[in-house]
Amino acid sequence: MARPTPEPVQVVKQRRDAALTALVSGVPYIQYLGVSFDRRGDELTAVLPFDNKLIGNPQLPAIHGGVTAAFLEITAMITLNWTWLWSDIETGALDPSSLSEGRLPRLPKTIDFTVDYLRSGLPRDAYGRARVTRLGRRYASVQAEAWQDNRDRPMAQATAHFLMPRPGA
Repeated sequence: MARPTPEPVQVVKQRRDAALTALVSGVPYIQYLGVSFDRRGDELTAVLPFDNKLIGNPQLPAIHGGVTAAFLEITAMITLNWTWLWSDIETGALDPSSLSEGRLPRLPKTIDFTVDYLRSGLPRDAYGRARVTRLGRRYASVQAEAWQDNRDRPMAQATAHFLMPRPGA
């Protein structure tokens, strides 16, 4: 039995990039904050570029805690959606053109979200990564962390739980 010919790598990369762009552009608050994602294979790194509008305390100055929490939640949600949709993106079952037109599949909903603030966010770019620790049929758990200059010194970390959509819904 002959194995199917693999797709050219550029086609796969274009499909991955289109799917990620559609997921990120579907949330206006992500655009407002300026969050983007750097994709390397199936790994995502969120980037929050510094902007003066992010400052909560101008005396320090420090990034607002709500911005930090939103950044972590965005990182967790996009990473979960990316992980959950990965096989459909890879096989082409999920058409990126339909995603870019706003026809997203039902996505997981946040159940709860807990943030641990470890240090003040300085007036500079921040980075975030999340790890899906459990992905079941009904429930998912995700851990996220944000840092600035040194990944070994996170400024905040979070734990999130999500309700997964029912199949066929």
